[in-house]
Amino acid sequence: MSRTEAPPAAQGQGPGPVLGVVGWSGSGKTTLLEGLVARLAQQGLRVNIVKHSHHDIELEPPRKDSARLRLAGAAEVMIASPYRFAIMRELRAEPEPGLDALLARLSPADLTLVEGYKWESLPKLEVHRPSLGKPALFQDDVTILAVVSDAARPVDARAGLAWLDLNDLGRVVDWVCGWLKMQPQVLVGGAVKD
Repeated sequence: MSRTEAPPAAQGQGPGPVLGVVGWSGSGKTTLLEGLVARLAQQGLRVNIVKHSHHDIELEPPRKDSARLRLAGAAEVMIASPYRFAIMRELRAEPEPGLDALLARLSPADLTLVEGYKWESLPKLEVHRPSLGKPALFQDDVTILAVVSDAARPVDARAGLAWLDLNDLGRVVDWVCGWLKMQPQVLVGGAVKD
């Protein structure tokens, strides 16, 4: 597939194919995702993102109306404008929802990229920079299908693992588009089209 040829758009419901992007903090996951999303959107694909954070998330400063309403006890607050909307849900000692529950809330897309959730069993690509001094994840996770790195492929990397240059975004986009073409499309009504 050429860099300008996108796979056919998904015609189904739900988040579409899901691909995780994992790696240690500082490896460049967000920078890679930013470039991927921009290129895929230019090709006409609708891309969703789920980003996991270990920190508290605030969409508005504490004194703004929506934050005041959440603090007053609202379970969910939706902020809506002509430009975007967001839903904030207070967990109030409930467990963090699983990835499946979060994906179910997303609008249909051609692809959903998930940053984080390295413990989940889903197809992934790893962003690996040996200079960080952290171990590679692909050695212990068979769900990692490709590694995007600024280092050469190690001789002990398993067969079938794609090794992509972190500095060649076009090649990473090509790999993602090729992977997308191999995913079944879910049609309206839940039928799967190969």
